[in-house]
Amino acid sequence: MHIPDGYLGPQTYAVIDVAILPVWAAAASRVRRTLKSRQVPLMALGAAFSFVLMMFNVPVFGGTTAHAVGAVLIAVLLGPWAACLSVSTAIVIQALAFGDGGITAIGANCLNMAVVMPFVGFAIYRLVSGPAPSLRRKIAASGLGAYLGLVAASISAGIEFGLQPLLAHDAAGHALYAPYSLAVAVPSMAVTHLVVGLLEAAVTMGVVAALARSDPALVAMRPASRPLTWLWAGLGALILLTPVGLLASGSAWGEWAPAAVKGMVGYMPAGLQRMSGAWTAAMPDYAPAFIKDPVVGYVAAALTGAALIAAIVWLVGIALSRRDDASPVPTDDEEPS
Repeated sequence: MHIPDGYLGPQTYAVIDVAILPVWAAAASRVRRTLKSRQVPLMALGAAFSFVLMMFNVPVFGGTTAHAVGAVLIAVLLGPWAACLSVSTAIVIQALAFGDGGITAIGANCLNMAVVMPFVGFAIYRLVSGPAPSLRRKIAASGLGAYLGLVAASISAGIEFGLQPLLAHDAAGHALYAPYSLAVAVPSMAVTHLVVGLLEAAVTMGVVAALARSDPALVAMRPASRPLTWLWAGLGALILLTPVGLLASGSAWGEWAPAAVKGMVGYMPAGLQRMSGAWTAAMPDYAPAFIKDPVVGYVAAALTGAALIAAIVWLVGIALSRRDDASPVPTDDEEPS
């Protein structure tokens, strides 16, 4: 779901890049009002978890792959505004350091995965769980929210892809950027993520269930009652397992190399060709040049990215969080005390 450079024209990416700025400002303002200092480690952990989770590529069908995001899980634990900041940080680092997602498309990728997904998923979670949910209902609601949140994000990305042939094409009618129409892009993205959404739901429900049994305060959007050491250890174990993501062959829908696009549609979109090399990341494709073994390199990239993202979000969280006191942490539907 990471849109690369060249797939969106300036009519799209420039507008979204500007539009995402007030969303980030609103997220920072809201987090400043609701986040307790003892919740900062969980926010940092959630951002790192989202980054690592996105490295697990899953084969879908037709030679394509997709991945889970974890945005709704963070929203369930900390609210959708905190999820917005956490996942946005992961997406920015993915683009800058690893070339996963385009520099010009940072706004669009954040809109899809850090805004649409957590807010849609959290709204469904709150609607289904109700005002006084049982643990079983809360777990089921989190899974449904995660599933539909991911699908909503994929539809948003499909719309962005599908608008490109309408907005920019040459005299021969050839698209300058993403070549597939809305009639192709939207269902392709949606159907792909209807499948991988099952993984998203399973991960979300599994983590919520584990947290509910080990520290119920977390799934009540309150600060942890015990250290998060075991969760950091779990993240470390997940990092060691990231090479599993290398087993999936093929590219995600809409993330093909320019040469592959030419082979599929019979021409090279001029804008895509011009913009596809807009940025050279330090570790493109999560493969550090100084590490020859791809498995070791993938783990090193996961560790580096997770540590960097966790550190950034931790610092942001410290700057925004409120001092701990005896009053309850307000939810996203409540005013702070």
